[in-house]
Amino acid sequence: MLAGFCAFLDLYATQPLLPMLVRVFHATEVMVSLTVTVATVGVALAAPFAGSISDRAGRKSTIVWSSAALGVFTVLAAWSPGLNALLFWRFLQGVFTPGIFAVTIAYIHDEWHGSESGQATAAYVSGTVVGGFSGRFISGFIATHLDWRWVFVALGVLNLAGALAMWRWLPRERSRPRAVGAAGFAAVGEHLRNPKLLATYAVGFCVLFSMTSVFTYITFYLAAAPFHLLPASLGSLFFVYLIGAAITPVSGRWIDRFGQRLALATAIGAGVAGVLLTLVQNLGAVVVGLAICCTGVFIAQASASSYIGVATKHKRALAVGLYATFYYAGGSAGAAVPGFVWRAGGWPACVALIAAVQVLTVALALMLWSDAHVAPAPEEAALP
Repeated sequence: MLAGFCAFLDLYATQPLLPMLVRVFHATEVMVSLTVTVATVGVALAAPFAGSISDRAGRKSTIVWSSAALGVFTVLAAWSPGLNALLFWRFLQGVFTPGIFAVTIAYIHDEWHGSESGQATAAYVSGTVVGGFSGRFISGFIATHLDWRWVFVALGVLNLAGALAMWRWLPRERSRPRAVGAAGFAAVGEHLRNPKLLATYAVGFCVLFSMTSVFTYITFYLAAAPFHLLPASLGSLFFVYLIGAAITPVSGRWIDRFGQRLALATAIGAGVAGVLLTLVQNLGAVVVGLAICCTGVFIAQASASSYIGVATKHKRALAVGLYATFYYAGGSAGAAVPGFVWRAGGWPACVALIAAVQVLTVALALMLWSDAHVAPAPEEAALP
């Protein structure tokens, strides 16, 4: 649970701070949104290599040292003299994040078996949800009452404390896994030639594009008239993230019963309706719209990640790793691309872009997915 918490404590923590950072650094919305983009770029670049590094260094060591490095870089971000330095530290935060989340999933399946594996995975996923919410909430609260730099000090200290706790409490692995050979890497090309997998990767890209776009640029919308929300209130918006995370586990039964295509189409329909509801200039309507959108995107993510089991019958762990790369690449694009339409048309233009991307997501699935049913495997459903 601590591993999941530490992995996603920092990744999106700057979202409630973005309107404040525009003023602090005298920068544009596009430039400050890069504090989200560069972190997810780091994740996308490092995710495929985290497993092979842990094969050689050991699962526990990789998890603990990655969390410690994440803590150090987060604290160093507090002393950034300008936006460029902050972006540099945010990128390094992203690079070391897969050393926790990707390796923890592998560690669980190496060390636990049967029902115990499910319990351990559930604890980990709970930690990711709480960590992702806490990072945003803590950053908004601290930035409202103290200087923004204290956000990174507090989050870095939490990461370092988590690393120390995992070093003390996480059992050392009982056996070292075998390193991945050339045959494993050769399978990458085969996966990328599989049209069903490519469609799944594209869906994953679009899913996190939508989620990151919504929760990055909604902060600029709500910080301006007529809402005028402070960072603490913007951080509190992420309570809807917990609502979506609580509802999403039920979607597994819907996916099993109706299939991934129908579940995805229904979820995306809800997501589009939710993001359109945010155009109503009433805070209650915006919060309800965000909750609906968040839930829809989470269910779409469960549908896409579970379809990996349908699209490939071998080297699934590698397929999941590639999915993570496309998924977080979508997050990077979602933090950067809407900034250009924001400057042209504000939040309504961003909503139009997000809705178009979600419609594209459904179109890809309907064209290239089959109607097969498969239950999500723990390692396939673990990306927040």
